[in-house]
Amino acid sequence: MTALAALALGIWVYLLLGHGKFWQAGPTLAPARPRAVPAVTIIVPARDEADVVGPALASLVAQDYQGDFRVLLVDDSSTDGTGNVARAITDPKLFVIEAAPRPQGWSGKLWALEQGLAAADTDWVLFTDADIVHEPQHLSTLMAKAEAGAYDLVSEMVALNCESQAERALVPAFVFFFAMLYPFAWANDPESRIAAAAGGVMLVRRAALARAGGLAAIRGALIDDVTLSQALKKNGRIWLGHSQLATSRRPYPTAADIWRMVARTAYVQLRFSPSWLAGTVLGMLLVYAVPPLALAVGPAPARIAGGLAWAGMSAAFVPTLLRFRLLPLRAPLLPLVALFYTAATIGSAVNHYRGRGVMWKQRAYS
Repeated sequence: MTALAALALGIWVYLLLGHGKFWQAGPTLAPARPRAVPAVTIIVPARDEADVVGPALASLVAQDYQGDFRVLLVDDSSTDGTGNVARAITDPKLFVIEAAPRPQGWSGKLWALEQGLAAADTDWVLFTDADIVHEPQHLSTLMAKAEAGAYDLVSEMVALNCESQAERALVPAFVFFFAMLYPFAWANDPESRIAAAAGGVMLVRRAALARAGGLAAIRGALIDDVTLSQALKKNGRIWLGHSQLATSRRPYPTAADIWRMVARTAYVQLRFSPSWLAGTVLGMLLVYAVPPLALAVGPAPARIAGGLAWAGMSAAFVPTLLRFRLLPLRAPLLPLVALFYTAATIGSAVNHYRGRGVMWKQRAYS
């Protein structure tokens, strides 16, 4: 137990001091205006999003961007009246496109985005999800960042819905684990091979996308945002941060809803590899379960190491909790939350081997 506790402590020392400051509150963008205002096409893929799409579209047509822009809602064979909700917003900037049947080999979201690209004639496109509400300054702020850094991709992790008890308990850790997997500072470093994006908000330079082979080059990707960022970073610059100007309105009322969200792509992230799964499970247990266990039942040296490791992980989690306006007193519960995510990852693999594959929006992907 002492050796395991010491190893866990060593890992947390590295994570806190040498892992791209993944735990920090930033980076974030303050509202700003670009000097140049190129035309932008905002593309919103939507499949059965009638409950959330109205406020999202209303916020997009109300952007205070000084250049030309329009909003394309791509209705991907919705059965709940998503297109009708969009058409009820009578704004000349908003257009509704009915997506063509999805070809074999394309993911639903990427095919919807491709339909929007085919109708776009601007040098810049903003890909954004149908559940995200944007502050009026958001598009201007994204373009100002792209202009200032000559970026081909500017992406933001939006503020996630955090109202139900399950969301307050589990959703902040989703952002924490994502940033641990893809430290934003490393993703933004041109010298680092790490690339990442958050699919809810991605401002993309069309010329860079074309150089990368377009969406067709990643058409089957199920973690499309990270895959796109990797393609774009090979020949350009990307930036990823936390958004202060965009919020997801997609609710996750219960722990089961969050379980399904995690299990949908967790095994995809592990490349459907049993060895990666085993390594991930063992790693999560070592990093998150061993410290409190050592503190509770280990000999004195193990208790010291375990206690320090637990304190370190709790301190690392506090900035994320504060971003969600939650009390830091929740931070010591991170080991329990990590066990939930570990179990959901195992569940994702079980789904795969039971032949369920990836299910999203009533579609199955092998």
